[in-house]
Amino acid sequence: MEKERRISSPGAMEDTSSQKSGQSKEVLSSQTPEESPADFVHVKLEEYEPADFSTKDLILKKAREVCTCNHQTIITFFCQLFPVLDWLPRYDIKTQLLGDVVSGLLVGIVAIPQSISYSLLASQDPIYGIYTNFFCNIVYVAMATSRHNFVGSFGILCLMVGQSVNRHLQLAGYSGDSSGSSLVGNSTSFSNGTGACDRSCYAITVALSLSFLVGLYQILLGVLQLGFVAVYLSEPLLSGFVTGSSLTIITSQMKYLLGLKIPRHEGVGSFLLTWVDLFRYIQNTNICDLVTSLVALAIIVPVKEINDRYKEKMKAPFPIELLVVIVATVISYYFNFEERYKSSVCGDIPTGFRKPTLPDINLFSSLAVDALPIAVIGFAMTVSLAEIFGKKHGYAVRANQEMIAIGMCNLIPSFFYCFASSAALTKTLLKESTGTQTQVSGLVTSLVLLLVLLWIAPLFYSLQTSILGVVTIVNLRGGLRKFHDTPRMWQLSKLDTVVWWTTMLSSTLITTEIGLLVGVCFALLCIIFRTQRPRATLLGKVSNTEIYEDQSTYKQLSSIANIKIFRFESSLYYANKDYFKTVLYQKTGVNPILLAAKHQRVEAQANADTGNSKSFFGTRLDCLKPAKQRTEKPPADACPPSIDMHTLILECGAMQFIDTVGLSVLKEIHHDYKEIGVQVLLANCNPSIRHRLREGGWAGETDSGGQLAFHSVHDAVRFAERRYHVQRESLEKKDAVLDPEDLIFQGSL
Repeated sequence: MEKERRISSPGAMEDTSSQKSGQSKEVLSSQTPEESPADFVHVKLEEYEPADFSTKDLILKKAREVCTCNHQTIITFFCQLFPVLDWLPRYDIKTQLLGDVVSGLLVGIVAIPQSISYSLLASQDPIYGIYTNFFCNIVYVAMATSRHNFVGSFGILCLMVGQSVNRHLQLAGYSGDSSGSSLVGNSTSFSNGTGACDRSCYAITVALSLSFLVGLYQILLGVLQLGFVAVYLSEPLLSGFVTGSSLTIITSQMKYLLGLKIPRHEGVGSFLLTWVDLFRYIQNTNICDLVTSLVALAIIVPVKEINDRYKEKMKAPFPIELLVVIVATVISYYFNFEERYKSSVCGDIPTGFRKPTLPDINLFSSLAVDALPIAVIGFAMTVSLAEIFGKKHGYAVRANQEMIAIGMCNLIPSFFYCFASSAALTKTLLKESTGTQTQVSGLVTSLVLLLVLLWIAPLFYSLQTSILGVVTIVNLRGGLRKFHDTPRMWQLSKLDTVVWWTTMLSSTLITTEIGLLVGVCFALLCIIFRTQRPRATLLGKVSNTEIYEDQSTYKQLSSIANIKIFRFESSLYYANKDYFKTVLYQKTGVNPILLAAKHQRVEAQANADTGNSKSFFGTRLDCLKPAKQRTEKPPADACPPSIDMHTLILECGAMQFIDTVGLSVLKEIHHDYKEIGVQVLLANCNPSIRHRLREGGWAGETDSGGQLAFHSVHDAVRFAERRYHVQRESLEKKDAVLDPEDLIFQGSL
């Protein structure tokens, strides 16, 4: 006969006497045919001595590691800070250069119109969008661990930057909107405090100061190893935020498509107010801008759909956006749309670079709050895209280094008239699909943008802003497609779908910043709700095995005679303590507090009638005995209500931790059930919970917390059955030699 090994904690209760038990008519015993209650081998599992932890020693150790300065540590430090020093010397020109050049050229071609269009979204002149993509690429090449990310202007960040810029423009007294016919005509009038600063000048001053703070936040997060902050931005939350922001961006671009001069609303309700103004002034629509927008949409959307559908067969996507921008610029120039039809155009775009400048320190206090959500969204998008493509192509990505890299991409370019940036989704996907090998492709993209900055930019003078609005809207199709995924998401997880809709609606109808905050808070509340009211079930045994599973989920499970096995699928802490007790009483059908109160009434009545005090435990055992084994049947009103269990096993495998309140609840449950003669055992406790139980003495001084906590449910069941049968055997032996009154008296001792 094969013996079962019972592994318990040190000091586990040992009982040498045992007896084989038969099978109940209604329920099965826990023993398999090869087992018996006597087949126990007690194994004491010793724990390792806890390592001495000294905070002072740890700090000193880390300080020595950081402060150690030699030739090797200096090289290692710079290679970690600038990964380009590690991979560039190993660059293989023959196998990698062609893919990088082709990918860099294609991404640069796509980045030209998007740089200009996203500048309008950020309430900036077009030249600053080109600056942003040019400088950010160079910095990211030197500091990134990702080989595929493209860092530059990103639609959602541009929207958030534009909202902050417009708010400060209104506070500074600049009236009107930047959607006029010339956005950059006065951009050269920038003055470093010695002269007047026009609207365009103040707008870029706010934007570069904001970019400086964003970069500072991101660098601090990376240096302090706080990358875990991104884990609170779940995929449904980010997806809902992107979709809500896409709707807001589309709404803000509609005035360019219609050629309307309406103010840009900010704050709560700006989405609805913008649509109200669009319908209010719809009669002022510029027919030339409307027709141009519709034609551009009719051309760009189908071609981009073809690019997406046949991207596996095409070596490179067709650059339809750049082609439409070039053709529209030529047509607008030769037919003089600006003067003949009063169409809004980009205006004069200067060439070359401007002298570096410093952020306005006076704006830091008012921009500090605006910079925080931009920093969080920026590094979350950058790190997530880097990890996705790193896993796909089999190379390691260091999240904290990526945060430092994107922080430097915002900090350093802020001195060169750039606004906040991050990894751009569409251009990163294009970069990966066109065969990029390393970040050398980013340098090629910067060279393409350099050509625009030095010579080509003035040629876009006659480009209509409606075309830029179309380019922006078309690139948001991915965010709108998320609506098609919601039915499938609902089938997989209803709670995640609610998080998606909550974040999307709040980002759209309130503001993007508040929407993000609402989404994070709601997602955290959902997690708390899941742990506050988790699933709780009773377990049954699979016949002839040691497997115990949920009786409400699986068929052909057998209950154990007079034993209830309760599983609580969450940690036990202060927020769910009341629910834990409620559902425990409901599932087991035994409320020990009510039964104890009823027993006291029965006992008081029995004392009044007979003058003899009876122990409830002894009386209850007498009630569980078959009638034929009793020498005398007690009166019905003298026996407390019968319960169908002698042991309650709490399966703690799903509990990660218990706090002091949870420990108090376990103590209370153990005490209450003990009062009515039910033993409480714990099973599958992890080491931290076992330590907490042992230190807290959950089962009282006689048990010291570890004796009734088992490493498996099966061990707990066999222990409970053996203990019960030993007690029954002892009771029967006494019953054979004692009269019923003596039996009841001794049972109370």
